[in-house]
Amino acid sequence: MDLTTNTRRALSRRDILSMEPEAALDAILNAPRPGALVRSFSEQDLYLLIQEIGHADALELLSLASFPQWAYILDIEAWDRDRLSMRSLTRWLDLLMTANPSRLVEWFLADQTELIEFYMFRNMAVFVRQHDQDPSDFGEGLFTIDDTFYIDIREDPGLEDGEEQQLRYGFLSRFLERLAEHDYGTYHRTMLEFSTFIPAEFEEEAYRLRNVRLAEKGFLPFEEAVSVYQPLKAGDLKAGGRKTMVTESDADADLPASIFPAMAMGADTTFTRALQAIRGEDVLEQLQSEFAGLSNQIIAADNIAVRTREGLRDIVKKACGYISIGLESLMPLEDRKAVNAMAALIKTYPLSRLFRVGYGKALSLKWRAQQWQKTAWFEKKRLPISFWDEEWMGVIGGLLLERPLYFDNYKSGVIYREFASLADIRSARTSLEAVIALDDLLGRMDLPVVKNRFITYKRLLLTLWARRWLGLSQELSPIEPDRFKVFFTALWTPGGDRRIVNAMKDHFLQWLAEKSGMEAADIADALGPVMADLFQSIEAEYGAVDEKDLDPRLIDFFWVQRRSGSRNVNINKENGNAHI
Repeated sequence: MDLTTNTRRALSRRDILSMEPEAALDAILNAPRPGALVRSFSEQDLYLLIQEIGHADALELLSLASFPQWAYILDIEAWDRDRLSMRSLTRWLDLLMTANPSRLVEWFLADQTELIEFYMFRNMAVFVRQHDQDPSDFGEGLFTIDDTFYIDIREDPGLEDGEEQQLRYGFLSRFLERLAEHDYGTYHRTMLEFSTFIPAEFEEEAYRLRNVRLAEKGFLPFEEAVSVYQPLKAGDLKAGGRKTMVTESDADADLPASIFPAMAMGADTTFTRALQAIRGEDVLEQLQSEFAGLSNQIIAADNIAVRTREGLRDIVKKACGYISIGLESLMPLEDRKAVNAMAALIKTYPLSRLFRVGYGKALSLKWRAQQWQKTAWFEKKRLPISFWDEEWMGVIGGLLLERPLYFDNYKSGVIYREFASLADIRSARTSLEAVIALDDLLGRMDLPVVKNRFITYKRLLLTLWARRWLGLSQELSPIEPDRFKVFFTALWTPGGDRRIVNAMKDHFLQWLAEKSGMEAADIADALGPVMADLFQSIEAEYGAVDEKDLDPRLIDFFWVQRRSGSRNVNINKENGNAHI
């Protein structure tokens, strides 16, 4: 059993939503009662399905949809912040008019009288012809249905596209004709009353009611939605109390939860694995609804429009990831594979609070990075973040974003992604602490001024170390190729499988201690893994390169002069230094 398993009707919806859009459309229209099936979909699921099928091809679905489903579409599509967008409203009203003109008129009369009157007020003017008045007195371009009311559909200067102007004209003329056919008395009253409409009052109240409807689905106003990113410490989770799980008899079957968010979950997160351990359709249905609400709150907090399943999938990944981090951080290390215990946490505490616990872990890394950056050596020297080379630059750059991201370096196809597990948190923390430790070491060393903006920490340290081993000055300048070959030859163990000799590693460590005034053992404790990775990178990059094949243009870790005359080089075997 999974999170989206419910009654037979819900399972049927799930099967349909799993299909390709064209196949889903055929399955719905070929169902025994397509109208009932369409209206059984949650408003959000039907909206996304229509978006994927395409507006023109989904007209039959729009025709069968319920009035609340229509209202949801307009709530999502017709608003630009706190103002109705005439362009979007025209497009969707025209689609509804094309799909089912009779039902659109019914909807206007039942629920949307003020909306249509507002639209008319914004887009047209009406002239009432007296019995002895010549219609030509009103000017050209007007049309009439009953020879009494002459309608002038004003041009909107904001619509430069002639097709959009024509769309607006076509919708209004068709709608008014249908309204007059349906009930001439209502048409007559509308024509007389709409010019006295007060648009500001309507728009303000409509916006408030729209926010109320969306808030019921998790789409809170932005200033409220961002509370989902307010960090919560694991120890404070219990302070907010527990949630109440309803029984199946208490559930409201007339309000189906959105299925798409649950379907977009992967199977490889701690959260989804914990869900596998939960039994009871009533509990799973409530969790499905709760998770859909959390996903919608994240959408509102991120201030983005989600119109496809792919866009929703990104939000779902974020939600699953931070809930997983929250669950993992709440469990003792030895119990983190105990899915039953994590399932109990899911049933006990709101998913939004588990999300906040997980997000707090990423946010603490951001704060640590910001705090360090204020006093960092590289910042004082006005070095770019690229000084830390690609890997560390990516980690630091991701943490310093407004909402921190994990540097994935295209391992999953993207350079940055949301944190998905406690392992991601640990990995980023390890890299950050390594950067901070190395920055502290560099701050203790008497280093030359770095004027070359393309110098990385690797090239800085390794070039200065090579110059020290060669007996050159400690200025930061390129090494002549012939001299570098001497150093390069001394790096390696003899034989086919070359490794950097331990004596050279020890010399590097002693040089760091000499320059920083720190004990070599302390440096090794703080930066041992960093140094090991550095030497492994050198071995991977240059281990198979013969000295005679060295090309300064291809040497990245050391700063080697592009062109240099040949010079005689002798090695003092006693101290391992080179002398010219």
